[in-house]
This record gives sequence, structure tokens and C-alpha cells, in this order.
Amino acid sequence: MPGAVFIEGEKVQLRTVETDDIDFLHRLVNDPEVRRGIAAVDPVTKGNEREWVESRGESDDINFVICYDGNSVGTIGLKPPDLIAGTVEVGYIVSPTNWGEGYATDAVRAICDYAFGERRMNKVYAKAFETNPASSRVLEKAGFTREGVLREEGFVDGEHVDVFRYGLLVDEWRDGTDDADGAEREKKKWFS
Repeated sequence: MPGAVFIEGEKVQLRTVETDDIDFLHRLVNDPEVRRGIAAVDPVTKGNEREWVESRGESDDINFVICYDGNSVGTIGLKPPDLIAGTVEVGYIVSPTNWGEGYATDAVRAICDYAFGERRMNKVYAKAFETNPASSRVLEKAGFTREGVLREEGFVDGEHVDVFRYGLLVDEWRDGTDDADGAEREKKKWFS
């Protein structure tokens, strides 16, 4: 059973990571399609996953299980923030059986809401491999702007590939920037 709901998006809930999630997380991170999208080359054992889950709270990163209708569909997290610059990196994975459902976009929007509203960050950024255009679409739909290209900084399936850097500023979020679908996001309650 997934952990407690910490953040609610329009479609998904971001729940705390619990020991009951170990099997799901272990399968997810080792899925060949997922590994390709995040350029993971090393297998993760169930013991590795258990250690990671049990170490939650010992570092400054924040991680959630993405759930839809009570079922785990992915993970999302914020790396340790740069508190002086007010920046934080977001990363996410959704199970291939749930690709194309809008869960990643909704989860990214929800965690940005948290980063800007409750953590007082100025910027949330992310990276996407050129070989993973779906990840770029998620970020663009969530309001992120492609800021640059890190030329051949990634290594996927035996090839050096470009990595795209995306960013979203708090002022853009606050202003309710139009997303790629043209729908204006509601201004968040703490910015009114």
C-alpha cells in the first residue's frame, strides 16, 4: 500500500516512499525502457533499493511515489537544493505501462508547486537526454523552457548524446505561464 499523500496534483498524488514500495521501485528502476530513458547502466538489487528506501530522511533530497487511483505509477524527487542560489533539480520516472497518460506532467507541476510555494525556491531545473523526447515534452507541458544543450554529455546505449537543460523560474510559475496545450494554469494560493 502506498504511503501517505503529501502533495495532490490534478490527476496524481505524491506519496511518501515506504518499505512496501521496494518491490515496485526495484522493478521500475530495472525496467529496460526506463533504464534507457535515464541512462542507468548498473543493475539495482532489491537490497540496494531497500537501503535507499530506508535511508530516506538522512539527506536533503526529497522523493515521492507517484500514484494514480491508489496505484503506484512512478517516482519523482528533488535533489538537494542549492539554498544560496535558490535552485533545485527535479527528476522523475514513470512506468512504461503508464506512459502517455499525463501522470509525469501532473507530478512535475505538483512538485514545482511545492518547490516554489513551500520551499521558496527561485528556479526548478531538469535535464533530458536527446534520446528521450517524451521527457522533454513533459517538461515543456509543465511550463519549462529549454535553456541549453550540454553537448554529448550523456551516454546512452553505447553512444554519447546531447543533454537538454530545462528551467522554470518562480516568476514564470507565479504568472501562470501558458503550457504547451495552451491552458493557463491557476495562480497558486500563496502567490495571490
